[in-house]
Amino acid sequence: MPIRAVAVLIGEVVSGTVYFEQDNASSEVKVTGEVKGLSQGNHGFHIHEFGDNTNGCTSAGPHFNPENKDHGAPTDSVRHVGDLGNIIAENDGNAKINICDKMISLCGPLSIIGRTIVVHADPDDMGKGGHELSKTTGNAGARVACGVIGITKSC
Repeated sequence: MPIRAVAVLIGEVVSGTVYFEQDNASSEVKVTGEVKGLSQGNHGFHIHEFGDNTNGCTSAGPHFNPENKDHGAPTDSVRHVGDLGNIIAENDGNAKINICDKMISLCGPLSIIGRTIVVHADPDDMGKGGHELSKTTGNAGARVACGVIGITKSC
């Protein structure tokens, strides 16, 4: 039985819904959905540590990084667990999400359930941009929408 979760993204202009599905505790997580209201181009897409949006997306804290590594691309061996790269908004401002990730999980110690998914204003440089924020945030800019990841079908 697959494990499922969902997050409803809320921002001043940006909104969307993100779905998570994992076949079992050791398989990759499929992330799908759509985000609307973005500027055209790449936008950083990350799991943040806390499921707290009481002060908007700022309350979600830093990227989910239980292994205390530098920020990186989803395909890098050195990355935060929450580093999901970029989503790409078309000229209509909509981004379709279709990602498979082997590091996040919906069960166990790397579970993202109860954490926050955040869409950023700018592209994620995958830790390779040379900016002072590259190794911590990917220099992805402001948090334009976020939502707490809630379980819809458990382990």
